[in-house]
Amino acid sequence: MTPEPTVGGTLSSAFWLLGEFVFKWVPGAVVSLTGGAPGSAVPPTTITMPVSAPQAVDYLQAASAPGVYDSLFQGWSNFVVLSMLFTLGFSAVVIYCSVRMFQIRQLDRRKYAAMQQTVVAQDAPKSQLRWEHIREEANSDNEQSWRLAILEADIMLNELLDSLGYKGETMADKMRSAEKGDFRTLDQAWEAHRFRNRIAHEAGMILNSREVRRVIDMYERVFREFQFIE
Repeated sequence: MTPEPTVGGTLSSAFWLLGEFVFKWVPGAVVSLTGGAPGSAVPPTTITMPVSAPQAVDYLQAASAPGVYDSLFQGWSNFVVLSMLFTLGFSAVVIYCSVRMFQIRQLDRRKYAAMQQTVVAQDAPKSQLRWEHIREEANSDNEQSWRLAILEADIMLNELLDSLGYKGETMADKMRSAEKGDFRTLDQAWEAHRFRNRIAHEAGMILNSREVRRVIDMYERVFREFQFIE
């Protein structure tokens, strides 16, 4: 029964084959092709036994034709020098490109982090933008804009009550479930909401800028208590 091949056995066979190729077949092929040299110290015969690297060099030097080994040695030396120069240049280019890629990635990370910080820490939240628009409408000279400002502020108040967890079918139900100890501006919320109801249900109600701004200020105090706006 043939034994199962092992990793050690496979590596040993591979190294043996490599040694045969480098130290036996290649020198033998070179000597066979060159045909040896007249008067050389070593006869031009093929190598049948493994030789070491120094022995292979000596054999090639003695068995090669006149000038062949020197030309080969000189050409190989020039090739090694050129290869080293090319390798150094190529390595320098690779190192430069790697450093530049690292710097570009770091710059992209910093830009991305700055963009995130701008969005999270510097940009106003949606509620703040809505409130600024409401203030602009309340400070205008248009009575229709005043009505829209009060109605929109009351919608924001309803959203605030929902976010605080107050339950009820109407805003009045939600505010009745609130405690003054937890809602210091509850009275202002009630007064502002009642003013909004008058606007919504009294078609002929006439508004003035002073009253509108007073009601808007009450909404603002409620929103600031719970940090709904800045």
